[in-house]
Amino acid sequence: MFTFDDNKERENADTKEGIMSLDLGLNKIFQKFDTLSVGNGKNIAFFKNLARSFLRRRCEWCIGIYVCQSLFNFDSPDGINNPVLTAKDITDVPALFVADPFMVCDRNKWYMFFEVLNGRDNKGDIGLATSDDGLKWHYQQIVLDEAFHLSYPYVFKGDDGYYMIPETYEANSVRLYKAVNFPNQWSFVKTLLEGSDYVDSSIFYCNEMWWMFTTSFKGNILRLYYATDLIGNWIEHPKSPVIQENLNIARPGGRVVVNDGKIFRYTQDVEDFYGNQVRVFEITELTHTTYQEVAVTNNPIIKASGRGWNKIGMHNIDPHQTENGQWLACVDGYRIVFVFGFGERYNFIWRY
Repeated sequence: MFTFDDNKERENADTKEGIMSLDLGLNKIFQKFDTLSVGNGKNIAFFKNLARSFLRRRCEWCIGIYVCQSLFNFDSPDGINNPVLTAKDITDVPALFVADPFMVCDRNKWYMFFEVLNGRDNKGDIGLATSDDGLKWHYQQIVLDEAFHLSYPYVFKGDDGYYMIPETYEANSVRLYKAVNFPNQWSFVKTLLEGSDYVDSSIFYCNEMWWMFTTSFKGNILRLYYATDLIGNWIEHPKSPVIQENLNIARPGGRVVVNDGKIFRYTQDVEDFYGNQVRVFEITELTHTTYQEVAVTNNPIIKASGRGWNKIGMHNIDPHQTENGQWLACVDGYRIVFVFGFGERYNFIWRY
């Protein structure tokens, strides 16, 4: 169980109230058309569709970099203008937003993988950006594109190279990919789980075992699986689901961190609206038969700033400890955008 102080409760309430007020105003515009007499027939339908085409509401997701010394107090570093990646940085597809960042450091160079929502088919692809210092990033290209939606590209290092488990809920499975030519070329290896709408699957290695959290599209239930071998047989934990009917803490929200004998899992709070904030839990007991966790006292670990690129909310974090002991994390956040006009050429964008 966890609690918030009065100031945090007020901040969350103000954010939610702002979104509700904004949506209410937009809905009133649409409702004016919905309540027009149906007797006008096709003309009314035409003008209703015209209005909806002219005014469109969109979530503008971007990617930022946060730092901290203790793993629990992340903030934007001095000298960096967040966000470090936006849809405007994508050069090979018409991107609507970028989100769900995960990164690795290989031979002193940073590689970040993230969802790119492709405007051509409104489907997620996996993009790549690189950095020499983890602070300033340069977009490279789309590295993974499937016939179904891709997001949450959870990248990690195995014994024989780099692997990735992107979210593939439209394929009703958890699919494992391996880099055949890191970081640009990835090949499908095996379906680890199938038969359900697995979302935001998060994998980690601990106590000589592989473990994986995953949820459903609704995000109110957290399941736990384990395997002795990455491409072997995955077994559902006897305590799974470890979280049930809880939109505050069930949906994974970033990399599971194993550090100094402790395990921390990040979780999205998706109650009231999607992309609210992220909390962190310490897993205090993890065996083949038992599972226990406790919320850390610093929750939420990241949340809406109330202004700028992450004004409305944040929902993903991937922390890494650098050589000097500092923690570096890629995060995402969003604000509301209203697009006025017909077609990209005549669009006017108002950022809320």
